[in-house]
Amino acid sequence: MAGEHVAVLMGGWSSEREVSLSSGTGCADALEAKGFRVSRVDVGRDVGRILHDLKPDVAFNALHGPYGEDGTIQGVLEFLGIPYTHSGVLASALAMNKEKAKAVFQVAGLPVAEHLIVERQAAAAAHVMAPPYVLKPISEGSSVGVLIVREDATHPPQELFREDWRFGELLMAERYVPGRELTCAVLGDHATAVLEIVPVGHAFYDYDSKYRPGASRHEVPAKLKPNIYQTCRKLTLEAHLALGCRGVSRADFRFDEAREELILLEINTQPGMTPTSLVPDLAAHEGVSYGDLVSWMVEDASCGR
Repeated sequence: MAGEHVAVLMGGWSSEREVSLSSGTGCADALEAKGFRVSRVDVGRDVGRILHDLKPDVAFNALHGPYGEDGTIQGVLEFLGIPYTHSGVLASALAMNKEKAKAVFQVAGLPVAEHLIVERQAAAAAHVMAPPYVLKPISEGSSVGVLIVREDATHPPQELFREDWRFGELLMAERYVPGRELTCAVLGDHATAVLEIVPVGHAFYDYDSKYRPGASRHEVPAKLKPNIYQTCRKLTLEAHLALGCRGVSRADFRFDEAREELILLEINTQPGMTPTSLVPDLAAHEGVSYGDLVSWMVEDASCGR
């Protein structure tokens, strides 16, 4: 398929714009090295017109956050009839909305932490559940806006009172699960190895530890008991299928060793492809180079996903 015209969609206007530009640049460079004709599109609200004029054979979706991985751009591409990478409209919308995704996971019998949906003002006024717990925006990625309320916290996080809060008025409060941070991906129809994320100098795998070189360590394969390791891989594939994901996805877990409790946190349908991202490391462990991975994603592209 080398020589095909691929529009790499990146940037956008979500809080993850810079991450998307990094992912998109890496993917575009790799596709050009593989012989594809690449148009780099910094996505704005005129993206429909731009794509109509470009007439690419495939759209490589390297967008992150709202409008890029919540089913919105996928709907535009369906309307234009342009084959695209990653998951389709419904799976993308479900995965991006933490409340809806957890509802699907629960019906599928997958282990999730106790949680409830609260308004920001209520979460700011008093503890909405017994500490420790986590507060998360309903529809953001890259740990943007995530707040951990420690066991000894006498009041909710004061950040919730900020006038410039931009992560929505509904939050998910979720029981804090102590322990290890694990992730596993699906490439096509099989689960990869399990990777453990070890933040360096950070309490959890936050935005900085995700994207600043040296701020986290990736251990693959994760050093786990065989039954826990295989359960993690099994749950990853089951979560991918439960939401109807396609192409590449990544599932994130917390593992409480003391209780041997493995908890599914979320599915990411647009995993990062930056120099510090997890999926490229997992693919490399499978013997798939970065260039081969993005080439396969283009070959896998379709409408009606």
